Formats: sequence, structure tokens, C-alpha cells
Amino acid sequence: MKMKFLTTSFLWILAILASANDGVYYVSGNQIVPLQETDVAVTKEVLTITIGDDEFARVDVQYEFTNRGKAKSMDVGFEATGPYDPAGESRFNKSGKHPHIFDFTVEMNGQELPIRNYVIRESSEEEAADFVPLDLNVWREPTAEEDYLGNLVNRKDPDEIVNYAYAYCFKANFKEGKNVVHHTYRYRMSSAVYQSFSVPYWLKPAMRWANHQIDDFTLRIKVDKTAKQFCIENDDMWKAAQWRVAEGAGKVHTLKNEWTEYYEFSLRNGVVEWHAKNFRPTSDFTITSPENLLFYRDGDNSMKLGRYYDRSLTYLLPFEMMQETDDGARFLYDGTTDGIPNKRILRNLPYAHRGYVFKDQKLAAYFKSLWWYMPDPNWQQDTSDFTEEEWKLIREAKEE
Repeated sequence: MKMKFLTTSFLWILAILASANDGVYYVSGNQIVPLQETDVAVTKEVLTITIGDDEFARVDVQYEFTNRGKAKSMDVGFEATGPYDPAGESRFNKSGKHPHIFDFTVEMNGQELPIRNYVIRESSEEEAADFVPLDLNVWREPTAEEDYLGNLVNRKDPDEIVNYAYAYCFKANFKEGKNVVHHTYRYRMSSAVYQSFSVPYWLKPAMRWANHQIDDFTLRIKVDKTAKQFCIENDDMWKAAQWRVAEGAGKVHTLKNEWTEYYEFSLRNGVVEWHAKNFRPTSDFTITSPENLLFYRDGDNSMKLGRYYDRSLTYLLPFEMMQETDDGARFLYDGTTDGIPNKRILRNLPYAHRGYVFKDQKLAAYFKSLWWYMPDPNWQQDTSDFTEEEWKLIREAKEE
């Protein structure tokens, strides 16, 4: 089945995915950092990022620090950049608590620590955050007419603006030698046109500790109670080790478009893991859905019907099923792909996503041709976790 995408229908498709926004950045995950010079080193870090179908990423970090000097008390901070939200749903919070970060906790050597919040000047590529509170008697939130997203405005001089961030700080009492810190929070995933979810995370701030590296680093990306396709850019720093599926069902391969190369992952109730010693992060990273990458790969069947499927989408019909008409874009249920009626493929997508083993040879061959498909002979055909949109897709694809 070959389809021609015209400009207006393409933009309409993108608008559906982005929920009527051009895209929204809520916040990045981040490392905790010392607020002054220190001889405390990061000996070990296990970073677990869990993604599901509820629009949130959950972060669980297990740190081991080594204090090379005498016992000391020092300030440690976490920077959370203010959101870029064209819809205006993210209100500025003077208390210093980010509107899209929740359940922020720090436990050190078995004791939970109190957190203090305030607003600071955002860090930049050239300069780390100084964690000096901004005077909110001087700076205010911009009005809708000023349209300074992610900025504060000088109350006396509206032409002077500053990028702001939210600070989460705590007092850490480091004993001599080994110290264990357990840090958790969850944050809202961002999105963009033709990208249903995006989970940015800053790694480079870890270089501010005494050893300017993470001696033993493990990144674990977990998919909980669902299945997900996602990508991470193939930056040079990942070449120090191999990605591996540590738990559950999953697989990894590389995906190229005309600009760059990515790792693409398919996970179902599983964990993919990356581990390296003496890790010096040279860049930050983002976990993204792969629609944008798939669309810009012409001639390799990358947008084959069902090539990307995510249960959490509010509109599940694949983009390949859109086409321009005199009345605007419409959905194409009719027709065939690889000799199989499109409706039959569509109504079986939710089952394939859970690993259903198809007895029909044509269907079995088709779904095996979709990279994300992972057959599970033990699946009991339990449909209790089917979403409303999946049931809608099944019903509409059965209509004659």
C-alpha cells in the first residue's frame, strides 16, 4: 500500500499527536550537585528511569559517595529548569517547587532529609547554576502579551529578562569514607510534533563532584506494566559499553535517519541496561518515541502499517492511514498491506503488542516483519489492560 502525504494532511496529523500544541517541554531529570568545592567523589551510581503509560517518568538513583576528607556538612542541590509551555498550563510557582516534579525525596545513610526550595537563575552551557535565590521582589512572571516563555521579567525594566529554574536543596552530612544516598522523584514527560513522548535527562552535572566522573555507572531504563518503543541518540559516550536487555522481553538495534544514528529499543515489562566504569558524561541524553525518526527514512518500509504503536496515545490509528481528500484529511481503513486487509491488521495490533502468537500464517509473517513485535506463547489473551482507545480501534476496524 503506497500513500501520498500532502502538506495540509501532514500538518493535521502532527497536530493530533501534539494535542494541539507545537510541543511542550516540562522539565529534565538531573543529577544532584555540590554547591561548593568538595573532596567528595561519586564512587557508584545506579540510575533507573521508569516509563509507563501515565505521562510520567520515574527516577530512582542509588548513589555511593566517598568522602576523602574529614566528616563535613555541605549543601547539595538539584536544578529543575522552568517549563516551555505554549498552552500556558504551567503556572510559575514562587515557592520554588517545579509544577511538573512530584514526590521528590532524598535519603542519606538511612535518614530522610528535609528539602528547601527556591527560584534561581538557570544554568547555561558555559556556566553552572550558582543556586543563589532570585529576588522575586525584583523579578516577576511575564504577562501573556509579553510572551516570554520560561523567563522572568524585571519589574522596573520589562526589556530585561532572565531564564529561571527551580532549586531543590538539602544539607548533606558526609561521614568519612562511604556514604549512601537514595534519591527519587517523578516528572512529566515532554512531547513535540510527531513525538508522543520525550524524557530528557542531564548527566553532565555529575562532573562537578571531586573525581569529575562516575567511577561505576549503571543506567537502567525500565518499562512497567506495558510495552514501549523508544530511542536514544547514539552519542560517542555510549560506545564505552553495550546496551543489554537485563529483564523481561526486549531487543535493541540501531536506527539511522538522514541526520544521525539512534539506538531503538523495544521493551515489554522489561529493563534495558548500560554499565561502564570511569564514566565521564560528555553530553546529556533524551529518551524519545521514534515517530519522527521513522517518518524521515524514505525507501526502507520504515512506516509500514503499525511500525510504531503505543498504548498510551490518545489517538491510535497509525499515521500511514491518513490521506488528503477534498474535505481534508481522512482515515483509510480500506485497502490491503502485503495482501492483508488493513482492517484486519489494525484490529490485531493491540494483541500483537502483548505478544499474541498468530496461527494465521499471513498475519504471523506480517507482525514478525514489524520490528517491535515479540511473540509470547505464555500470554493468556487477558484483555483487561486494553485501553479505551484500543477497544475503539478494534471496533472501528471491524465495521463494514
